[in-house]
Amino acid sequence: MKVAVYHSQQDIRIEEMPKPEIGEDEILVEMKACGICGSDLMDWYLKTRAPLVLGHEPAGVIVKAGSKVRDFNLGDRVFVHHHVACLTCHYCTHGDYTLCERFHRTNIKPGGFAEYFRVPAPNLQIDTLKIPEKLSFEEATLIEPIGCCVRAFRKSGIQVGDSVVIIGAGTTGVIHTALSKIFGAAKTVVSDLFDFRLRMAEKFGADVTVNPEREDLTEVVKAETDGVGADLVIVAAPSIEAYKAGLSVCRKGGKLCVFAPTKPGEYLQISPKELFFSEIQIIPSYSTSHLETRTALELIKSGRINAKGLITHRFKLADTAEAFKTALENKESLKVIVLNR
Repeated sequence: MKVAVYHSQQDIRIEEMPKPEIGEDEILVEMKACGICGSDLMDWYLKTRAPLVLGHEPAGVIVKAGSKVRDFNLGDRVFVHHHVACLTCHYCTHGDYTLCERFHRTNIKPGGFAEYFRVPAPNLQIDTLKIPEKLSFEEATLIEPIGCCVRAFRKSGIQVGDSVVIIGAGTTGVIHTALSKIFGAAKTVVSDLFDFRLRMAEKFGADVTVNPEREDLTEVVKAETDGVGADLVIVAAPSIEAYKAGLSVCRKGGKLCVFAPTKPGEYLQISPKELFFSEIQIIPSYSTSHLETRTALELIKSGRINAKGLITHRFKLADTAEAFKTALENKESLKVIVLNR
């Protein structure tokens, strides 16, 4: 079978690999669509593991099932989560599923950017979801990123009537924008350096958009919140400057969600004294669990989030290198997906 092998950001090759063999409690899925995630574009995060097959937002069709597989059949259209927790360890019993040791050991093989991939038993049992007939494979690739954003809102404890600031209007920033309204935000302000992304944020519910190269974000947020500041700030841009901006617009007692990691060796300087007296809460949110993927599927199925509207570019598996180039360089792109055709 053909796979797209990541050697570096500038070196993604279409190679041949044996079709995966499956165990008696596993399935083989023919990939139909797989999204490119922001983490797929972080070379510092991937270079020590390269070469490898990326792709963790896949949707496809079951083409083979082991003898002990139940509740799934050949021909089922499925979304498969690439990581699942054990549900029984200390982290899991405290609801911290993404910190579970097994979470990082469970992976689809070889990855989503392949003609076929193997789904291990834990992934099949815990977080493989059947795609409703009325949903396209393309829309189903958004289950994982929407799930990540749902988890961030739940961890941050958003309340109806809150003012929300989202810094970074890439795919997840725009998803956060839509979710802010679904969770009841009264005012949503979105900041980004690129006007195309700000226009997309407006389509998905932003009340106010700010390009910080032309306007002062802090002043805009003050004006929109009667000088109080935002109840919740979500930083969806991997930049120290973005986090500084986030702290500057967060109200006393507000919450700042760390949603985008920065490069190794980059640090944000915070005064414990100022943190103490402001009581700002800093809440990281990494990845998603089997709970939020189900919520994400329902949000897409119900039409409350227009998943198809997030997709700006589509490429064939053979053109995965060009898909990555587009996701990296094209400032008028949001979700870029790879299709097996």
